[in-house]
Amino acid sequence: MSGMDKEFQRYFDALDRSGGEDRCYLCRRTPSDVKQFFGFDEDGVPIDAGTYGLEDVVLEATDIMSYRGHRPLCAVCQLNFEMLYMAGDEKHLEQVLREVREERDRLWPPAQRHEPDQNEPEMT
Repeated sequence: MSGMDKEFQRYFDALDRSGGEDRCYLCRRTPSDVKQFFGFDEDGVPIDAGTYGLEDVVLEATDIMSYRGHRPLCAVCQLNFEMLYMAGDEKHLEQVLREVREERDRLWPPAQRHEPDQNEPEMT
């Protein structure tokens, strides 16, 4: 099996694991969304290539989405996680994940009964 065949197999296997969705498991961005985030058209050419002299730069599909893990993951989320770990914020990340899992009502109270938190700044 060639390298290209292996990449396609990884891609299709990842799509099977994700229920057929070609989106980042965490942020739900599509490959096109990720390219646009980094300033590239869907074909991988910089959006403002002429303005910035980037005519020879091309973003490959494999540069923006990973299909090698349990679920597809985009480069934006990977960079965000790397930044959190480099900053030593794993403890804060774990706290945020715990809050999202266990304290939804506190984080996202229903609009009809919104009561300002004592730590919440007043709107003027």
